[in-house]
Amino acid sequence: MASRHRLFTVFYRLGFTPWDGHPLAASLRDLIEGDGALPAGAALDIGCGTGDTSIYLAEHGWTVTGADYVDRALAKARVKAAEKGVLVSFVRADATRLSTEGVGSGFTLIVDNGCLHGMNDDDRDAYVREVTAVAAPGAHLLIVAFVPGGSFGVPGIEPGEVERRFADWTLVSSGVESEMDRSGKGSARYFLFARTAS
Repeated sequence: MASRHRLFTVFYRLGFTPWDGHPLAASLRDLIEGDGALPAGAALDIGCGTGDTSIYLAEHGWTVTGADYVDRALAKARVKAAEKGVLVSFVRADATRLSTEGVGSGFTLIVDNGCLHGMNDDDRDAYVREVTAVAAPGAHLLIVAFVPGGSFGVPGIEPGEVERRFADWTLVSSGVESEMDRSGKGSARYFLFARTAS
């Protein structure tokens, strides 16, 4: 993970952030505003970058924590949130160490717009463990990810691997993420899981 930390820190320093400013995921909008929308609660935005998803959730009544490990991204996110007049707690944290880096716990919604698909196997193992540790019983988890070859420079993750890694959760729905699938070939997908209440 350390090498990816350095890489993204450099990207933000250079201002090379092609992932920034893309439309919000259609799957997220449906979850928050569509028929059967989730009731607002506590949300965690993993790999929040400059905060667009976090701000969107806060605007819709959620209590939001945005987590990222790049200080420059978090600084921009704080400015954006202030300009929009919403309150978001932006925390510097690694997605593979959420439970020990001050993000909190008991989240009823966890959102990942492009974090898991950039990790290696060991980090993916830790990510699953940490997401589960900070989730409330009955929580929902929305992952948006590219498949391998779906976006230049992103390793991607096979849909079957996402489902296998979250086998202890219930897959509610999945499909092509239209807002990120620029090729029209199903290169970006979403996965909505629910954690078994206990």
